[in-house]
Amino acid sequence: MKDTICCSAAALLDTWSSHDWDASGLQIESLSGLETLSVKTRNSTYEITVLSSQTGEVLVRGGQYFPQFTPARLAGSSLGGSFLKLRGIYVGFNLEFRAGERAIITSQVQSIAKKSSLPA
Repeated sequence: MKDTICCSAAALLDTWSSHDWDASGLQIESLSGLETLSVKTRNSTYEITVLSSQTGEVLVRGGQYFPQFTPARLAGSSLGGSFLKLRGIYVGFNLEFRAGERAIITSQVQSIAKKSSLPA
């Protein structure tokens, strides 16, 4: 008797490792300090100002959890499984932030745009 296990393609390492990371987003390590992004998700728009590109420290505003600029750490992007693209922002993925003791996971990213170098 053969056992069959079903899982999402996002949960497979082959799917994750074959993803074209260059085409669909960016790593914040490639940004300068105080560079600001506008990230539109399915449900909200977030303004993200990079404080430390190496550690993922950011100021974030947007959505129901960040009504004003809030210090947080951008953990990275995921597809809802256990794989996390550290400090990355990618279209089609959910962003994961850590603000204090709370983990905030956004809806799927729809678009990413660079803005001015200082928050408004």
